[in-house]
Amino acid sequence: MKTPPSPTGDAAASPSLARSRGFQRFWGARVLSSASFQMLGVAMGWHIYALTHSAFALGLVGLAQFVPMFLLTLVVGHVADRYDRRRIVAVCQAIECVAALTFAIGTFGGWLGAPLIYALAACIGAARAFESPALSSLLPGVVQRAQLPHATALSASANQTAQIVGPALGGLLYGVGAGAAYLTCALSFAAAAALTSAIPLTTKPAARAPVTLESMFSGIAFIRSQPVILGALSLDLFAVLFGGATALLPVFARDILHAGPVALGLLRSASAVGALAGSIWLAHFPLRRRPGLAMFGGVIVFGLATVAFGLSHNFVVSLIALAVLGASDVVSVVVRLSLVQLRTPEEMLGRVSAVSSLFIGTSNQLGEFESGLTAGWWGAQRAVLIGGVATIGVALLWMKLFPGLRDTRSLEREESRETAKAA
Repeated sequence: MKTPPSPTGDAAASPSLARSRGFQRFWGARVLSSASFQMLGVAMGWHIYALTHSAFALGLVGLAQFVPMFLLTLVVGHVADRYDRRRIVAVCQAIECVAALTFAIGTFGGWLGAPLIYALAACIGAARAFESPALSSLLPGVVQRAQLPHATALSASANQTAQIVGPALGGLLYGVGAGAAYLTCALSFAAAAALTSAIPLTTKPAARAPVTLESMFSGIAFIRSQPVILGALSLDLFAVLFGGATALLPVFARDILHAGPVALGLLRSASAVGALAGSIWLAHFPLRRRPGLAMFGGVIVFGLATVAFGLSHNFVVSLIALAVLGASDVVSVVVRLSLVQLRTPEEMLGRVSAVSSLFIGTSNQLGEFESGLTAGWWGAQRAVLIGGVATIGVALLWMKLFPGLRDTRSLEREESRETAKAA
């Protein structure tokens, strides 16, 4: 068995990533793009709820983003494996910039209604469908393979930083005016596109493979052949699908906690504050032993924190519950991303990342629709409580269904570790 890297080795890896111009630009582009998406989420959520006063309408925004992601899954994976991933990401961020600019113009002009919000949400969902797998599969070309677990944790910290800054800034700007929030999103997307275009790669793109029916479904076939990856992806899917309360935050902020858009931004940022703390911890203390068991523990804590949030009528308690939720969620994020990147061949990483993004999109966007639907039936608090309990149940069931994930000793394949040891 390969001896785990020493702390000295980790320390050496950190400065090299910090000095890497490519990783700096990657990190910055991800922060800007993710922050813009989070700002849009706050603005769209508050805007549609102000127009409709309907929790179900909030769910429809998530559904509008999920449908194009689902329909384009097989296409986006092939695109990510056949073309320059930097260009794909930059073009998608430019499209998102145009969509945010349309939001701003429509708000300033007074003609932005619910149907157009749904249409623009679908446009953003389509762009994110291409951007997410291309961005995920871009990282192995930016850093050395040995640095991937560390870089993945730092990349997760970029996403969590964005989820702190984005919602808080989105809520603050929306308090000034919805148009100001949308215009800031457009400028941030434009800056992200510029940074992405300037990322240098350490490896050349793989040769373009011919498109066949078999290759279109090869990402799905690969995941099915890897029970550990399948278990991690499906666990994350169902946990966030049932436990995600993000779509209902406008309802909690306005009707349960009796607060305004600034408070909504803080609520959306709270989980990211916890997640950032968790990702920084994991960057310094990687999950070298029993990462699968750590993932299950994180999901169970995620469910418990969701229940606590659903029971709370106090703003501070709600913030703390969401922070714990975010810190526990980042464990499954890092484990899932590391498993995909370290156990997938480079030439099909785009297709596998596309399927992974579909799982993530399903848990996030479709989870928002599920939350809005159940809240319309039972009320927001009851929907969140049921979702939290269901998340805990899924984690316990998956421990029995996927013993390979539960007993995983390392993020890398066993044969890869033995090869590295022999070398």
